[in-house]
Amino acid sequence: MASFTETPSRSSYDVVIVGGAIVGSAIAWFIASDPGFDGSVLVVERDPSYGACSTAHTNSCMRQQFSSPLNVLISQFAADYIKNFRSLMDDNPDVPDIDTHNFGYLYLAGDNKFASVLKTNQELQRGLGAGTEILSPQQIGERYPFYNLDDIVCGSLNLIDEGYFDSGVMFEQWRRMARLRGVEYTRGEVVEMIRDGDVVGGVVLHSGITISCGTVVNAAGPRAASVAAMAGIDLPVEPRKRFTFVFEAARSCGHNVPLTIDPSGVHVRSDGTVYMAGCAPDQDDRVSPDDFEMDHEIWENKVWPAIAHRIPAFDQVKLVTRWAGHYAYNPFDHNAIVGPHPEICNFVFANGFSGHGVQQSPAIGRGVAEIVIHGRYTTLDLTPLGYKRIANNQPVTESAVI
Repeated sequence: MASFTETPSRSSYDVVIVGGAIVGSAIAWFIASDPGFDGSVLVVERDPSYGACSTAHTNSCMRQQFSSPLNVLISQFAADYIKNFRSLMDDNPDVPDIDTHNFGYLYLAGDNKFASVLKTNQELQRGLGAGTEILSPQQIGERYPFYNLDDIVCGSLNLIDEGYFDSGVMFEQWRRMARLRGVEYTRGEVVEMIRDGDVVGGVVLHSGITISCGTVVNAAGPRAASVAAMAGIDLPVEPRKRFTFVFEAARSCGHNVPLTIDPSGVHVRSDGTVYMAGCAPDQDDRVSPDDFEMDHEIWENKVWPAIAHRIPAFDQVKLVTRWAGHYAYNPFDHNAIVGPHPEICNFVFANGFSGHGVQQSPAIGRGVAEIVIHGRYTTLDLTPLGYKRIANNQPVTESAVI
């Protein structure tokens, strides 16, 4: 774990990052490692244990099966970044490789309408170099004979750079290496922003300490809207609860199970020697960021019936563990909100990932660092994800949200 100061060592920083989980730490690392930056960075994190953050409850998934071209490119960068992680972290011999499991995502269509959506998305993804295939039920059954496909029209499968990875290693190393580059992590909570016209001049911590800053970055996950509100900004990001279940099966499928998105809305995949399933609540409303209460009936009433129907080998299972986590959900268009505010130019967003924050964090970390240091994107242009679309009521919708 990164060491945290109880009190910031300075009264002024070039960059203050509000939120030190995986997105905030990605930004900290990319800023600190940029040769063009020689300033100071403070990361303010309210919970140094990270026990209640979205990062701690992630399923660490990775996919390119999106409906937005930019999201496909963001994921392709992340896949390449993970494969070359050590070399991109100064070739430091203490940085481990990241363990990956590329046995794919499989979207199943239960009707012709969703089958048409999958086919349209597949054409977009293939045009960008993704390995997505549209398979008939017979073709799926030949590859994965454990599925019940009687009610399936087709499936969309990609086995290239899709599956899951050890995001904990990436998170830990970003924090550690950022600190080696001079980034300071402090335990605290931002409770006020000092705004002077179109500039945020500083932040006030719960302790009463005021910190001046050149740029403030909102990387506060499910709490992002309350952080933005301190600067007088309305941000459409809210905590939405998601449930995860890890279980053992009495019978083996005889094959790794790709992350399978069932028409019921339940998803399931292999997870080492066990399996992992998840879903949203039936009533998917905003919750408190402190609400981690489990729905203990949803497993019996929704998840297990769905996975046992789709994979008959799961008719006898034993729960190992379960938990509730949060999406930092953007109900406006289900896409990330990234980059500077169009009027408050030194307030930068990295918010609203709607369940994709871990897999998008490498590209978002790099992009936000470019904005902070160079004032523009120098690699992948993330401008379509900017706040301006929110202000202008022009959604850039991502439909492939699980």
